[in-house]
Amino acid sequence: MKRRTKVVLGVLGLAVVLAGAGVVRSKADGSVDGTTKTVSVTRGQIIEKALAVGTIEPRVEISVKSQLSGVVGRLYADVGDLVRAGDPLLEVRPNPTPLELADARRQVELRQIELDNLKRDITRQSSLKQQGLVSEREYELTQQRYAESQVQLKMAQERLGLLEEGKVNVATDKIETVVRSPITGFILEKTVQIGDPVVPLTTYQEGTVLMTMAEMKDLLFRGTVDEIDVGKLREGMPVTIKVGALPEARIDGVLSKISLKAKKQESATVFPVEISLVDLHGTQLRAGYSANADIIIAKEDSALMIPERLVTFAGDTATITVLLPDGRTEQRVIKTGLSDALKSASTGWATASSSCGEVAPPGVSSGSRRAVTSGCARKTSNC
Repeated sequence: MKRRTKVVLGVLGLAVVLAGAGVVRSKADGSVDGTTKTVSVTRGQIIEKALAVGTIEPRVEISVKSQLSGVVGRLYADVGDLVRAGDPLLEVRPNPTPLELADARRQVELRQIELDNLKRDITRQSSLKQQGLVSEREYELTQQRYAESQVQLKMAQERLGLLEEGKVNVATDKIETVVRSPITGFILEKTVQIGDPVVPLTTYQEGTVLMTMAEMKDLLFRGTVDEIDVGKLREGMPVTIKVGALPEARIDGVLSKISLKAKKQESATVFPVEISLVDLHGTQLRAGYSANADIIIAKEDSALMIPERLVTFAGDTATITVLLPDGRTEQRVIKTGLSDALKSASTGWATASSSCGEVAPPGVSSGSRRAVTSGCARKTSNC
């Protein structure tokens, strides 16, 4: 009984092994029934392109700052508002310290005393000049000092008025603490609130950024391209832009600038690029949208194509496995052309009715396409 059981188990094991070998053999042949699979040559469009990753940004974005110190006293515009050049944005009220205010008042008093003294000197020297006791030159110098003292008194009064009231008239110009829009555009960001202190813009300090503004009608794409692709790019190439937040949007552009210097980005070497937007097709864009740009390097509209997974490369030689009429396969050398990493354009070796043996070479991506510009297949034959 035990011997018979062992014989039955041995027969079953042998059957399993033979069945597995049959499956392996059929898979090695390319199909379950042992026949070689073929891939039809197709005609279509192939585009070689480079990918740029970046954002939609205004071409010109400015920071609004104040030339006077103080605190924000009033806001005239908010984020998202469209303002014209010269429109008021906010008011910076003076907030002098008691020492600064006292010093400004004392300066006005000192300049007034100096002016009064010079006025008395002119009156006295005028009398002495008539008696010939004072020269003409000395009298003119006294008049000059008197005129300078008048200007200094006026400056001290204007400074005091600016500290106390926040505005002053200088000749025909009106100086006030209201910050006005330097351009016509939209307010993108407001960085201060009422009561916040404001540091003025001077030659020694950058000053407090009050708002950021931009002209939203003039947008562009700013991004980076991998160093592998940058050598193929030329200014003026057409671009198709895809916005992540707007999957249905289609935006056409033109490559307008390629940086001469690379930069490191997450251990990768990339080159900054700028793309001008040509046609938005009615899409409403906003600053800061993440986007990808396909820069079209080359394009063939009607080309014969084969999957690149069927092409084997050895040095400068490219070969494919072709299916002969009698069912046998053989290797043939071909000349490759344009590729979009999915399919390849081909001319002179096959037609749209031809087919290739689908024997994928080891190490070749199963999703790429390769252009073939010459080979050896007749119009009606399997290649």
